[in-house]
Amino acid sequence: MRKYFEVDPWKIIEENFDPAYNRVAESVMSLGNGQMGIRGNFAEKYTGDSLAGTYLAGVYYPDKTVVGWWKIGYPEYFAKVPNATNFIGIDLSIDEERIDLAKVDFSDFSRELNMKEGYLERNFTVNLATDKHVQITEKRFLSKSENEIAVIRYSVKSLDQNIMLTLTPYLDGNVRNEDANYNDYFWNPLTQEIKEEAGFLTMETRKTNFRVATAMNWQLNKANYEVHRLEEDNWVGNKITVKATANEELILDKYIAVTTSRDYKKEIVTKKAVSKVSAAAKKGYQQLFREHTNAWQKIWQDSDIIIEGDPAAQQAIRFNIFQLNQTYTGEDPRLNIGPKGFTGEKYGGLTYWDTEAYCLPFYLATHNNQVSKNLLLYRYRHLEKAKENAGKLGLAGALYPMVTINGEECHNEWEITFEEIHRNGAIAYAIFDYVRYTDDKSYLADYGLPVLTEISRFWADRVQYNKQKNNYMILGVTGPNEYENNINNNWYTNKIAVWTLNYTLQAYQYAKINHPDKYEMWQQKLNLSETELKKWQDISKKMYYPRLEEYDIYAQQDGYQDKEQITKKDIAESELPLNQNWSWDKILRSPFIKQADVLQGIYFFLDEFTRESIKKHFDYYEPRTVHESSLSPCVYAIIAAEIGYLKKAYQLYLRTARLDLDNYNEDTDDGLHITSMAGTWLAIVKGFARMKVKNNQLNFSPFLPEAWDGYSFKILFRKRRLKITIKNDTILIELEDGQPLKLKIYEQEAEVIQGKVISIPLKDQRVCQ
Repeated sequence: MRKYFEVDPWKIIEENFDPAYNRVAESVMSLGNGQMGIRGNFAEKYTGDSLAGTYLAGVYYPDKTVVGWWKIGYPEYFAKVPNATNFIGIDLSIDEERIDLAKVDFSDFSRELNMKEGYLERNFTVNLATDKHVQITEKRFLSKSENEIAVIRYSVKSLDQNIMLTLTPYLDGNVRNEDANYNDYFWNPLTQEIKEEAGFLTMETRKTNFRVATAMNWQLNKANYEVHRLEEDNWVGNKITVKATANEELILDKYIAVTTSRDYKKEIVTKKAVSKVSAAAKKGYQQLFREHTNAWQKIWQDSDIIIEGDPAAQQAIRFNIFQLNQTYTGEDPRLNIGPKGFTGEKYGGLTYWDTEAYCLPFYLATHNNQVSKNLLLYRYRHLEKAKENAGKLGLAGALYPMVTINGEECHNEWEITFEEIHRNGAIAYAIFDYVRYTDDKSYLADYGLPVLTEISRFWADRVQYNKQKNNYMILGVTGPNEYENNINNNWYTNKIAVWTLNYTLQAYQYAKINHPDKYEMWQQKLNLSETELKKWQDISKKMYYPRLEEYDIYAQQDGYQDKEQITKKDIAESELPLNQNWSWDKILRSPFIKQADVLQGIYFFLDEFTRESIKKHFDYYEPRTVHESSLSPCVYAIIAAEIGYLKKAYQLYLRTARLDLDNYNEDTDDGLHITSMAGTWLAIVKGFARMKVKNNQLNFSPFLPEAWDGYSFKILFRKRRLKITIKNDTILIELEDGQPLKLKIYEQEAEVIQGKVISIPLKDQRVCQ
């Protein structure tokens, strides 16, 4: 862990450049707009350590799988989001000396991410051997109002003497992925062109044939300059030579447009990029920036969380919200949320079950319904691929992939690909979560039933009936705790399987009464029989759940108690994280839990457990959980808040809030933990404020962390916007937009109407810890 960045409520500020920490800073300073993203790389040439990154949503390359022992059912490739044409490039020479921050003398360096307005700014002063001092400022943004447009303003100012400048804005298609399995080059070049003040590169991914055109246009705020066209293989640029007098500021505005064959017919992809960048240049920097910041203002209006009395916490939550909104906008149902978003290559930029389990609630409460609905439609559109995936394992129904970009499984670790089947339950739970929050029950009849049916068919085929015990079991699985493999009867897996079966049966009953035509349609189309439904009911009634009777809790799986029962306090800090210090054999034989497993199920189904039962489970499992997944602390924080362990809830929140800003796990260099950022929002809204939808009604039972003076947030709920403020031993609830709403605070019903703020005393919910 390193506290490297300055604390500011709206900015991430890097002072005094540390080359050894550059990759971390590049990750943190990443920009995105849902359509594309770039790491915080330097515009000018840099020969020091750097992970260059330009990523385009939905564009991928099938990188051939690397395995030591091939098994039937393995995917043949791991999809990778390829590093695309580098469009930020602007090389700089001053008096024929090339500016490379790995080689030149410089001072007054700063790199600053402005989250309120969504831009990155970098400043430094070059100190030349000729005793000249030149100030450079770069400001860039990826437009939130026009998501195929990027803009860079690059300014150079001599502080004391006349200088000769060479500026070279360029496009570079000679880029590779560091994580390529066989060091493949993922692109084929097609066409390129360079003119004075404009140029383009058109490339196409190998194998998948995504066509991508990147076009640039530039403007200089001075008329007298020389320009030359430069062109190499997969590279185009303009060399601009211009004189600058002392204290004269030269400003180069570079406009970029990126278009792909995902959105246009291949034959017009290049034409679209050229026309869009030309239109952007005509609009000009100021208008584009104004439209961009207006879009961010609207986003912050609905999704900001304000924390008083703790500037570091304020910066952290805004950083997490900012990155979530940079990664996914919900405008395109073909897209989803990768664990690293647009900030790095790890995990291929692909989709995991993180979306449904952690990210969906954030988008439900901070965006219009269509955004979260599109996350569900993404899985609906992949249903046939999920059925194929189950078929490859010799099973009926649908098994959604652990890792995907197009519906096909592309994860190749056997204990994940074949065994971590609990992911199917998260897909079903997301449908329930969406319907519960939005009250859009029509989704069940329109799209939910076929997905739920095929997932239920998978569970029905995957269970095993034990005649001696008259129980159904699920054998040979990996639960959410990936420090256990090939186990029998993981409680969470068994629980989510039965819950899915029951919810599917309830969904059919709802459709039969309220949408009889669609009920009949799906029953016939899916060839659903009464025999099949009765089988699901039988599995539900006879599912086996392992227990630890001594503790009156559910066991994580069969045989868990056979392990040596040590806890975190029994191991030295120097041995953590376990995955970097212990052998895999030692980890598998230990009782230590990577992330919430039983507690994941309790989090999903809190209302099924008494407070005392939740406490027993938490008291047993939390001391054994090492939280070596970024997704773990938020679940425990929510549950700790539920049982009144308020200090513990806050401690767990801190583990995820500044995970990347302070590089807790020493792995931010390869990208941010985007999906765990949603967990930070969950910890505050569902943990500290204890927001729930219960019996079709919004509920709050908030507390105020001792380290804070107050906090407030807004949520969108069924065409209403509410503002919730917790401050000075008081809860304030205001309806900013929409019709009156009845809700519950500490189980007491109240009604909010526009123009009237509800004020309720804050209750003390602490218990001894």
